[in-house]
Amino acid sequence: MEFEPSEKVKQIQAQLLRFMDEYVYPAERVAEEQVEKSGNPHHFPEVVRELQGKAKALGLWNLFLPIPEYGAGLTNLEYAPLAEIMGRSAIAPRVFNCAAPDTGNMEILAEFGTPEQKKRWLEPLLEGEIRSCFSMTEPEVSGADPTGLQTRAVRDGEEWVIDGHKWYTSGAIGAKFAIVMCVTDPKAPPHQRQSQIIVPTDNKGFNLIRAVSVMGHAGGGGHCEIRYENCRVPVSNTLGPVGGGFMIAQARLGPGRIHHCMRCIGAAERAFEIMCKHAVHRKAFGGPLSEKQFVQDWVALSRMEIDQARLLTLYAAWKMDTYGKEKARQEISMIKVVAPNMMMNVLDRAIQCLGSLGMSDDTPVAAMWRQGRAMRIADGPDEVHKMVIARRELKRFA
Repeated sequence: MEFEPSEKVKQIQAQLLRFMDEYVYPAERVAEEQVEKSGNPHHFPEVVRELQGKAKALGLWNLFLPIPEYGAGLTNLEYAPLAEIMGRSAIAPRVFNCAAPDTGNMEILAEFGTPEQKKRWLEPLLEGEIRSCFSMTEPEVSGADPTGLQTRAVRDGEEWVIDGHKWYTSGAIGAKFAIVMCVTDPKAPPHQRQSQIIVPTDNKGFNLIRAVSVMGHAGGGGHCEIRYENCRVPVSNTLGPVGGGFMIAQARLGPGRIHHCMRCIGAAERAFEIMCKHAVHRKAFGGPLSEKQFVQDWVALSRMEIDQARLLTLYAAWKMDTYGKEKARQEISMIKVVAPNMMMNVLDRAIQCLGSLGMSDDTPVAAMWRQGRAMRIADGPDEVHKMVIARRELKRFA
């Protein structure tokens, strides 16, 4: 495994860092103000749209896609440090068209979509002309066990008729389509019961109930509750093979977890920098906070934990590139536990060091904490990943 980024990646890193300093960080407050001024928490900030044009013109666009036909052609290991840089700002992934759930949807459309599906849905996503959502989690059953999903799609001639109840369909407000995970054959083996079906959000029977409030926040497209009621779509909207929903979901999750974890590391790194600058300059009880032993403990622990998480995530990315997603399952599960927990630890220390300032929204740290807590649940909760990690390890000794 080579730790030194390639010259190509170094060039993109330098461009990204310049773009972040010159445009993204100054735009964060502007974006918030534009949303507030609109009176619509789901308003897409004009400044973000403007920066998308600048990023696209510079080639800082769709960097996550490894297929040269559609993206930058970078490996997971090459993209990882770029995702870390984007993780430093809540608006950055959207600026560079590298935001979930669009990224995962673009990946599976590129891999499993028909030519017609790619033309209608993938191409405008690649251009940043539309947004999408992924509709899988259900309130009545455990989201950690997709074999228990209840939403049904019944075939009626050349149409699927979808009925079911979803929530945490992130970004549904403003999305042009949803990719829906639903049961198409309840009698099949558990992991072959589901299919993924593309549903336009203006389709009759696609009923957006509400944006679920999460940590007091319900904007940005929402984590939405959806009811599918006699929702008819053509059978040609099936993504990949019938019964292949679980397989496609797993294909989607591998790279997505690398992206999430590197963004967690980026958020932690920015919070760490804010904490250290504050500790050096804030004086209390006769000297700077940086001279206090407990603050030095926070700094030391944070530095070690960030670097450990980064190295493990880079190793997982390298293993996925080298041996495939299947061979890297253990490392992907491990980073999905390690990186979000590390991020929350660092953010908590930063808030504590900043005191009342840390609780305010005058720095990005409090928002990072609110938004970041979900990462210990999204894409599989810690407990499920720990369970499968332990099972794989114990199996080696059985």
